[in-house]
Amino acid sequence: MKLSSDFELHIGIDYSGRESPVSRTSALQVYSAADQVEPSRILSPAGTEKKRRNWCRKEVAEWLIEQAHQGTRFIAGIDHGFSFPMSYFERYSLKSWKHFLDDFCEHWPTDAEQTHVDSIRKRDSGMPDRTGSNKDFRLTEKWTSSAKSVFQFDVQGSVAKSTHAGLPWLRRMRDEVGDRLHFWPFDGWQVPAGKSVITEVYPSIFRNRYPRQERSVDQQDAYCVARWLAETDRLGFLNQYFQPPLAEETRGIANLEGWILGVM
Repeated sequence: MKLSSDFELHIGIDYSGRESPVSRTSALQVYSAADQVEPSRILSPAGTEKKRRNWCRKEVAEWLIEQAHQGTRFIAGIDHGFSFPMSYFERYSLKSWKHFLDDFCEHWPTDAEQTHVDSIRKRDSGMPDRTGSNKDFRLTEKWTSSAKSVFQFDVQGSVAKSTHAGLPWLRRMRDEVGDRLHFWPFDGWQVPAGKSVITEVYPSIFRNRYPRQERSVDQQDAYCVARWLAETDRLGFLNQYFQPPLAEETRGIANLEGWILGVM
């Protein structure tokens, strides 16, 4: 049985779409694991020993870009949707994930400072001309028991706001260090040797496998993702999760819609 890891660092990020991309929130948590050591909480680089500070979305993206520049091979699981259902692609004649990201950011510039998802949703001129129904699901969401639509806002457990807030930062990372990052599965289901990986995760799949101890709910979600990634990698099973059992037609759809790592 394999007991060494392909990745040097395993990162779990519990995401949040609250307020603006520079607003700090305790709902945004980052944990990482390396060298078979239990995941530890990573604090915002803006903090000090005397004053700890929460993360903001801009900082998380910049930190991941920095990790890529440093050359550490990592895998990061982020808790928000990376794409939209096929019906959305068809409605707006989008042919690729890159085309989707560029088009989305034009209508939902949620990476602009002091911009809120809700300020765009509820602006006087109306909702942007890019949206969908909360009854629209991606295939990967249909393969889970509880995942909600990326268009279902304002309900407990929804990822709609975090998804709409996080997508522009995926494009930012791709534009700045795309040659060093593999956005799974959009860049291919097989991960090239030596590349770091950014992937979508759903902490509910792993949350109850590990005792919560003194961690908050958001901390537990980030912790469990980092720990599952580290353990699965060390045991040599990650490649199996990179290749879920999908029929050719289904895989073609998932090439655009994306897939949640761990859903089989």
